[in-house]
Amino acid sequence: MSLANRLQQLREQIPLVTPADALQQAGGEALLLDVREAEEIAQGTPEAARAVGRGYLEMRIEALAPDRDQPIVLMCAATTRSMLAADDLRRMGYRRVAVMAGGFNRWKDEGLPYVLPETPDRDALQRYARQLVLPELGQAGQTRLGQARVGLVGAGGLGSPAALYLAAAGIGTLGLVDHDKVDRSNLHRQVLHRDDRVGMAKTESARRTLEALNPSIRVQTHELRLDAANVEDVLGGYDVIVDGSDNFPTRYLVNDACIKLGLPTVYGAVQGFEGQVSVFAAGGQPCYRCLFAEPPAPEHAPNCNEAGVIGVVPGIIGLLQALEVIKLVTGIGEPLIGRLLLFDGLSTKLREVRLKADPACRYCAPDTEFPGYADYVQLCSASPPTESLENPTNG
Repeated sequence: MSLANRLQQLREQIPLVTPADALQQAGGEALLLDVREAEEIAQGTPEAARAVGRGYLEMRIEALAPDRDQPIVLMCAATTRSMLAADDLRRMGYRRVAVMAGGFNRWKDEGLPYVLPETPDRDALQRYARQLVLPELGQAGQTRLGQARVGLVGAGGLGSPAALYLAAAGIGTLGLVDHDKVDRSNLHRQVLHRDDRVGMAKTESARRTLEALNPSIRVQTHELRLDAANVEDVLGGYDVIVDGSDNFPTRYLVNDACIKLGLPTVYGAVQGFEGQVSVFAAGGQPCYRCLFAEPPAPEHAPNCNEAGVIGVVPGIIGLLQALEVIKLVTGIGEPLIGRLLLFDGLSTKLREVRLKADPACRYCAPDTEFPGYADYVQLCSASPPTESLENPTNG
Protein backbone atom coordinates (compact mmCIF):
# COMPACT_ATOMS: atom_id res chain seq x y z
CA MET A 1 0.00 0.00 0.00
CA SER A 2 1.33 3.44 -0.90
CA LEU A 3 1.82 6.08 1.76
CA ALA A 4 -0.97 8.19 0.28
CA ASN A 5 -3.41 5.29 0.39
CA ARG A 6 -2.36 4.41 3.92
CA LEU A 7 -2.87 7.99 5.13
CA GLN A 8 -6.29 8.13 3.48
CA GLN A 9 -7.23 4.93 5.28
CA LEU A 10 -6.05 6.30 8.62
CA ARG A 11 -8.01 9.55 8.14
CA GLU A 12 -11.14 7.45 7.97
CA GLN A 13 -10.28 5.71 11.24
CA ILE A 14 -8.58 8.32 13.44
CA PRO A 15 -10.48 11.42 14.62
CA LEU A 16 -9.19 14.83 13.54
CA VAL A 17 -9.60 17.82 15.86
CA THR A 18 -9.05 21.48 15.12
CA PRO A 19 -6.23 23.36 16.85
CA ALA A 20 -8.82 25.27 18.89
CA ASP A 21 -10.35 21.97 20.05
CA ALA A 22 -6.88 20.63 20.87
CA LEU A 23 -6.16 23.72 22.98
CA GLN A 24 -9.40 23.25 24.89
CA GLN A 25 -8.83 19.54 25.44
CA ALA A 26 -5.24 20.13 26.61
CA GLY A 27 -6.67 22.35 29.35
CA GLY A 28 -8.61 19.33 30.59
CA GLU A 29 -7.68 15.68 30.78
CA ALA A 30 -6.18 15.25 27.30
CA LEU A 31 -2.44 14.88 26.74
CA LEU A 32 -1.19 17.02 23.84
CA LEU A 33 1.97 15.52 22.35
CA ASP A 34 4.24 17.35 19.90
CA VAL A 35 6.09 14.70 17.89
CA ARG A 36 8.21 17.10 15.80
CA GLU A 37 11.99 17.12 15.96
CA ALA A 38 13.94 19.37 18.32
CA GLU A 39 14.94 21.87 15.62
CA GLU A 40 11.25 22.30 14.70
CA ILE A 41 10.12 22.71 18.29
CA ALA A 42 12.74 25.45 18.66
CA GLN A 43 10.54 27.52 16.30
CA GLY A 44 7.69 27.34 18.80
CA THR A 45 5.28 24.92 20.46
CA PRO A 46 1.96 25.17 22.34
CA GLU A 47 2.71 25.78 26.01
CA ALA A 48 0.54 22.85 27.08
CA ALA A 49 2.21 20.39 24.70
CA ARG A 50 4.70 17.74 25.80
CA ALA A 51 7.56 17.38 23.33
CA VAL A 52 8.34 13.78 22.40
CA GLY A 53 10.38 13.29 19.24
CA ARG A 54 8.74 10.84 16.84
CA GLY A 55 11.64 8.43 17.22
CA TYR A 56 11.10 8.20 21.00
CA LEU A 57 7.30 8.10 21.14
CA GLU A 58 6.77 4.36 21.51
CA MET A 59 9.53 4.10 24.12
CA ARG A 60 8.24 7.03 26.20
CA ILE A 61 4.46 6.86 25.90
CA GLU A 62 3.84 4.45 28.79
CA ALA A 63 5.59 6.80 31.21
CA LEU A 64 3.61 9.78 29.91
CA ALA A 65 0.25 7.99 29.68
CA PRO A 66 0.11 4.81 31.78
CA ASP A 67 -3.69 4.78 31.40
CA ARG A 68 -4.56 3.58 27.90
CA ASP A 69 -7.95 5.28 28.14
CA GLN A 70 -6.45 8.73 28.58
CA PRO A 71 -7.31 11.06 25.69
CA ILE A 72 -4.25 11.84 23.56
CA VAL A 73 -3.97 14.45 20.80
CA LEU A 74 -0.93 14.21 18.54
CA MET A 75 0.51 17.07 16.52
CA CYS A 76 3.37 17.52 14.06
CA ALA A 77 4.14 20.25 11.53
CA ALA A 78 1.16 19.33 9.36
CA THR A 79 -0.61 15.99 9.77
CA THR A 80 1.36 13.12 8.25
CA ARG A 81 3.74 12.16 11.09
CA SER A 82 1.11 12.56 13.78
CA MET A 83 -1.31 10.36 11.81
CA LEU A 84 1.27 7.57 11.55
CA ALA A 85 2.17 8.03 15.22
CA ALA A 86 -1.50 7.79 16.18
CA ASP A 87 -1.75 4.49 14.32
CA ASP A 88 1.20 3.12 16.30
CA LEU A 89 -0.40 4.19 19.60
CA ARG A 90 -3.64 2.49 18.65
CA ARG A 91 -1.71 -0.70 17.97
CA MET A 92 -0.21 -0.37 21.47
CA GLY A 93 -3.69 -0.34 22.97
CA TYR A 94 -4.43 3.38 23.34
CA ARG A 95 -8.13 3.77 22.66
CA ARG A 96 -8.73 7.55 22.63
CA VAL A 97 -6.18 8.92 20.16
CA ALA A 98 -6.82 11.91 17.91
CA VAL A 99 -4.74 14.02 15.54
CA MET A 100 -4.62 17.81 15.35
CA ALA A 101 -5.57 18.73 11.82
CA GLY A 102 -3.02 20.94 10.09
CA GLY A 103 -0.47 20.57 12.86
CA PHE A 104 1.56 23.42 14.26
CA ASN A 105 1.45 25.28 10.96
CA ARG A 106 -2.31 25.68 11.25
CA TRP A 107 -1.99 26.43 14.99
CA LYS A 108 0.16 29.47 14.17
CA ASP A 109 -2.03 30.51 11.23
CA GLU A 110 -5.05 30.63 13.53
CA GLY A 111 -3.20 32.88 15.97
CA LEU A 112 -3.26 30.45 18.88
CA PRO A 113 -0.67 31.03 21.65
CA TYR A 114 2.70 29.31 21.61
CA VAL A 115 6.06 29.68 23.29
CA LEU A 116 9.60 29.77 21.96
CA PRO A 117 11.62 27.39 24.11
CA GLU A 118 15.15 28.37 24.88
CA THR A 119 17.49 26.37 22.69
CA PRO A 120 20.48 24.92 24.55
CA ASP A 121 23.86 25.83 23.14
CA ARG A 122 26.23 23.17 21.84
CA ASP A 123 27.88 22.69 25.23
CA ALA A 124 24.51 22.26 26.95
CA LEU A 125 23.28 19.83 24.31
CA GLN A 126 26.32 17.66 24.99
CA ARG A 127 26.41 18.11 28.76
CA TYR A 128 22.71 17.44 29.39
CA ALA A 129 22.06 15.05 26.49
CA ARG A 130 20.87 12.19 28.69
CA GLN A 131 18.44 14.49 30.52
CA LEU A 132 17.10 16.26 27.46
CA VAL A 133 15.78 13.03 25.95
CA LEU A 134 13.57 12.41 28.99
CA PRO A 135 10.02 13.39 28.01
CA GLU A 136 9.27 14.40 31.60
CA LEU A 137 12.10 16.95 31.42
CA GLY A 138 13.08 17.90 27.87
CA GLN A 139 14.25 21.35 26.86
CA ALA A 140 11.55 23.09 28.90
CA GLY A 141 12.62 21.33 32.08
CA GLN A 142 16.29 21.99 31.40
CA THR A 143 15.50 25.66 30.95
CA ARG A 144 13.78 25.72 34.34
CA LEU A 145 16.84 24.12 35.91
CA GLY A 146 19.05 26.77 34.35
CA GLN A 147 16.84 29.57 35.67
CA ALA A 148 16.63 28.17 39.21
CA ARG A 149 18.40 29.63 42.22
CA VAL A 150 18.99 27.07 44.97
CA GLY A 151 20.48 27.87 48.37
CA LEU A 152 22.28 25.15 50.32
CA VAL A 153 22.66 25.60 54.05
CA GLY A 154 25.79 23.63 54.84
CA ALA A 155 28.64 22.54 52.55
CA GLY A 156 29.28 19.35 54.53
CA GLY A 157 28.03 15.77 54.46
CA LEU A 158 24.59 16.51 53.00
CA GLY A 159 25.43 19.67 51.10
CA SER A 160 28.34 18.03 49.26
CA PRO A 161 26.43 15.36 47.29
CA ALA A 162 23.41 17.63 46.87
CA ALA A 163 25.53 20.45 45.45
CA LEU A 164 27.52 18.16 43.16
CA TYR A 165 24.48 16.66 41.50
CA LEU A 166 22.55 19.92 41.31
CA ALA A 167 25.55 21.51 39.60
CA ALA A 168 25.83 18.56 37.25
CA ALA A 169 22.11 18.77 36.46
CA GLY A 170 22.48 22.41 35.42
CA ILE A 171 20.94 24.40 38.27
CA GLY A 172 21.74 27.95 37.17
CA THR A 173 22.72 29.44 40.53
CA LEU A 174 23.88 27.59 43.63
CA GLY A 175 24.32 29.46 46.91
CA LEU A 176 26.54 27.90 49.59
CA VAL A 177 26.12 28.94 53.23
CA ASP A 178 28.74 27.72 55.69
CA HIS A 179 31.01 29.37 58.28
CA ASP A 180 33.36 26.40 58.80
CA LYS A 181 36.73 25.37 57.36
CA VAL A 182 37.73 22.05 55.86
CA ASP A 183 39.02 19.55 58.39
CA ARG A 184 40.63 16.21 57.56
CA SER A 185 37.94 14.41 59.56
CA ASN A 186 35.36 15.79 57.10
CA LEU A 187 36.79 14.11 54.04
CA HIS A 188 35.27 10.64 54.39
CA ARG A 189 31.82 12.10 53.74
CA GLN A 190 32.15 15.73 52.56
CA VAL A 191 33.13 14.91 49.00
CA LEU A 192 33.21 18.52 47.79
CA HIS A 193 36.55 18.96 49.53
CA ARG A 194 40.09 17.57 49.13
CA ASP A 195 43.01 16.86 51.37
CA ASP A 196 45.06 19.74 49.97
CA ARG A 197 42.29 22.14 51.03
CA VAL A 198 42.37 21.36 54.73
CA GLY A 199 42.07 24.69 56.54
CA MET A 200 40.37 26.41 53.60
CA ALA A 201 36.86 27.88 53.99
CA LYS A 202 34.34 25.23 52.98
CA THR A 203 32.47 27.68 50.78
CA GLU A 204 35.60 28.46 48.79
CA SER A 205 36.59 24.80 48.49
CA ALA A 206 33.08 23.93 47.36
CA ARG A 207 33.02 26.76 44.83
CA ARG A 208 36.22 25.52 43.18
CA THR A 209 34.90 21.96 42.92
CA LEU A 210 31.51 22.94 41.51
CA GLU A 211 32.86 25.40 38.95
CA ALA A 212 35.37 22.79 37.77
CA LEU A 213 32.52 20.29 37.37
CA ASN A 214 30.23 22.67 35.48
CA PRO A 215 31.69 26.04 34.42
CA SER A 216 28.31 27.18 33.04
CA ILE A 217 26.66 27.58 36.45
CA ARG A 218 27.02 30.43 38.94
CA VAL A 219 28.18 29.69 42.49
CA GLN A 220 27.54 32.26 45.23
CA THR A 221 29.24 31.85 48.61
CA HIS A 222 28.13 33.05 52.04
CA GLU A 223 30.92 32.40 54.52
CA LEU A 224 28.96 33.12 57.68
CA ARG A 225 26.91 31.57 60.44
CA LEU A 226 23.18 32.05 59.88
CA ASP A 227 21.31 33.91 62.59
CA ALA A 228 18.05 35.81 62.95
CA ALA A 229 19.72 39.04 61.82
CA ASN A 230 21.03 37.77 58.47
CA VAL A 231 18.90 34.77 57.54
CA GLU A 232 16.35 36.62 55.42
CA ASP A 233 19.00 38.57 53.50
CA VAL A 234 20.89 35.36 52.74
CA LEU A 235 18.01 32.99 51.91
CA GLY A 236 15.71 35.55 50.33
CA GLY A 237 17.62 35.50 47.03
CA TYR A 238 16.83 31.85 46.30
CA ASP A 239 13.86 29.83 45.01
CA VAL A 240 14.44 26.61 47.00
CA ILE A 241 16.45 25.96 50.17
CA VAL A 242 18.30 22.72 50.91
CA ASP A 243 18.75 22.28 54.65
CA GLY A 244 21.96 20.32 55.10
CA SER A 245 22.69 21.70 58.56
CA ASP A 246 23.87 19.49 61.39
CA ASN A 247 22.36 21.24 64.42
CA PHE A 248 18.93 22.05 65.75
CA PRO A 249 19.27 25.83 66.14
CA THR A 250 19.98 26.18 62.42
CA ARG A 251 17.19 23.80 61.42
CA TYR A 252 14.58 25.75 63.36
CA LEU A 253 15.95 29.06 62.09
CA VAL A 254 15.87 27.88 58.46
CA ASN A 255 12.37 26.48 58.86
CA ASP A 256 11.00 29.69 60.35
CA ALA A 257 12.71 31.94 57.82
CA CYS A 258 11.50 29.85 54.87
CA ILE A 259 7.92 30.00 56.15
CA LYS A 260 8.14 33.78 56.39
CA LEU A 261 9.80 34.07 52.96
CA GLY A 262 7.48 31.54 51.31
CA LEU A 263 10.29 29.21 50.26
CA PRO A 264 10.14 25.40 50.01
CA THR A 265 12.69 23.61 52.17
CA VAL A 266 14.27 20.25 51.33
CA TYR A 267 15.21 18.76 54.69
CA GLY A 268 17.73 16.02 55.41
CA ALA A 269 19.35 14.57 58.52
CA VAL A 270 21.75 11.68 59.21
CA GLN A 271 23.24 9.82 62.12
CA GLY A 272 25.19 6.61 62.25
CA PHE A 273 23.76 4.34 59.55
CA GLU A 274 20.41 6.14 59.30
CA GLY A 275 19.03 9.16 57.53
CA GLN A 276 15.80 10.91 56.62
CA VAL A 277 14.55 13.38 54.05
CA SER A 278 11.38 15.39 53.48
CA VAL A 279 10.08 18.52 51.75
CA PHE A 280 8.34 21.33 53.60
CA ALA A 281 6.14 23.26 51.19
CA ALA A 282 6.50 26.99 50.63
CA GLY A 283 4.57 28.67 53.40
CA GLY A 284 2.34 25.61 53.77
CA GLN A 285 1.86 22.65 56.04
CA PRO A 286 3.37 20.56 57.45
CA CYS A 287 6.63 22.26 58.39
CA TYR A 288 9.64 21.13 60.41
CA ARG A 289 7.94 22.29 63.61
CA CYS A 290 4.96 20.04 62.85
CA LEU A 291 7.39 17.12 62.84
CA PHE A 292 9.43 18.26 65.86
CA ALA A 293 7.49 20.87 67.82
CA GLU A 294 10.35 21.17 70.31
CA PRO A 295 14.00 20.16 69.90
CA PRO A 296 15.26 17.18 71.90
CA ALA A 297 17.74 17.71 74.68
CA PRO A 298 21.35 17.60 73.41
CA GLU A 299 22.05 14.24 75.06
CA HIS A 300 19.19 12.68 73.08
CA ALA A 301 20.40 13.91 69.68
CA PRO A 302 24.19 14.02 69.45
CA ASN A 303 25.73 15.39 66.27
CA CYS A 304 27.97 13.45 63.88
CA ASN A 305 31.11 14.42 65.79
CA GLU A 306 29.72 12.71 68.88
CA ALA A 307 27.65 9.85 67.48
CA GLY A 308 29.57 9.15 64.27
CA VAL A 309 28.28 8.54 60.75
CA ILE A 310 29.19 6.17 57.96
CA GLY A 311 30.24 8.34 55.02
CA VAL A 312 27.92 6.90 52.38
CA VAL A 313 24.72 7.64 54.33
CA PRO A 314 24.88 11.44 53.97
CA GLY A 315 25.75 10.74 50.33
CA ILE A 316 22.49 8.83 49.88
CA ILE A 317 20.38 11.38 51.74
CA GLY A 318 22.04 14.32 49.99
CA LEU A 319 21.31 12.75 46.60
CA LEU A 320 17.67 12.31 47.57
CA GLN A 321 17.60 15.99 48.53
CA ALA A 322 19.00 16.89 45.11
CA LEU A 323 16.30 14.80 43.44
CA GLU A 324 13.59 16.60 45.41
CA VAL A 325 15.01 19.97 44.34
CA ILE A 326 14.93 18.93 40.69
CA LYS A 327 11.31 17.84 41.03
CA LEU A 328 10.33 21.10 42.72
CA VAL A 329 12.09 23.23 40.13
CA THR A 330 10.78 21.41 37.05
CA GLY A 331 7.35 20.43 38.32
CA ILE A 332 7.83 16.75 37.52
CA GLY A 333 7.00 13.84 39.80
CA GLU A 334 5.62 13.94 43.33
CA PRO A 335 7.76 15.76 45.91
CA LEU A 336 8.04 14.44 49.46
CA ILE A 337 5.61 17.04 50.80
CA GLY A 338 3.77 15.63 53.80
CA ARG A 339 5.98 12.54 53.75
CA LEU A 340 9.13 11.65 55.64
CA LEU A 341 11.40 9.07 54.01
CA LEU A 342 13.49 7.06 56.48
CA PHE A 343 16.61 5.18 55.37
CA ASP A 344 18.28 2.37 57.33
CA GLY A 345 21.72 1.67 55.91
CA LEU A 346 22.37 -1.48 57.92
CA SER A 347 19.33 -3.26 56.47
CA THR A 348 19.19 -1.17 53.28
CA LYS A 349 15.52 -0.43 53.81
CA LEU A 350 13.38 2.62 53.12
CA ARG A 351 10.26 3.44 55.10
CA GLU A 352 7.80 6.26 54.55
CA VAL A 353 5.96 8.07 57.32
CA ARG A 354 3.02 10.35 56.57
CA LEU A 355 3.37 13.72 58.26
CA LYS A 356 0.39 15.43 59.82
CA ALA A 357 0.12 19.18 59.88
CA ASP A 358 -0.18 20.61 63.37
CA PRO A 359 -3.32 22.78 63.26
CA ALA A 360 -1.95 24.76 66.21
CA CYS A 361 1.55 25.30 64.75
CA ARG A 362 2.57 28.86 65.64
CA TYR A 363 4.47 29.24 62.37
CA CYS A 364 2.69 27.43 59.53
CA ALA A 365 -0.96 27.11 60.58
CA PRO A 366 -3.35 28.97 58.24
CA ASP A 367 -3.97 32.65 59.06
CA THR A 368 -1.14 32.59 61.63
CA GLU A 369 0.85 35.78 62.00
CA PHE A 370 4.59 35.19 61.97
CA PRO A 371 5.59 35.20 65.68
CA GLY A 372 9.20 36.30 65.08
CA TYR A 373 12.52 34.58 65.53
CA ALA A 374 13.53 32.94 68.78
CA ASP A 375 16.82 32.62 70.60
CA TYR A 376 17.44 29.29 68.93
CA VAL A 377 20.60 28.38 70.81
CA GLN A 378 18.82 28.91 74.11
CA LEU A 379 15.72 27.10 72.84
CA CYS A 380 17.67 24.02 71.82
CA SER A 381 19.83 23.89 74.93
CA ALA A 382 16.92 24.21 77.34
CA SER A 383 14.36 21.92 75.72
CA PRO A 384 13.01 18.89 77.57
CA PRO A 385 13.66 15.46 76.03
CA THR A 386 11.38 14.51 73.11
CA GLU A 387 11.49 11.88 70.41
CA SER A 388 14.82 11.70 68.63
CA LEU A 389 15.29 12.35 64.93
CA GLU A 390 15.55 8.66 64.29
CA ASN A 391 12.13 7.88 65.83
CA PRO A 392 9.58 10.40 64.56
CA THR A 393 6.06 9.79 65.83
CA ASN A 394 4.20 12.31 63.64
CA GLY A 395 1.84 10.42 61.36
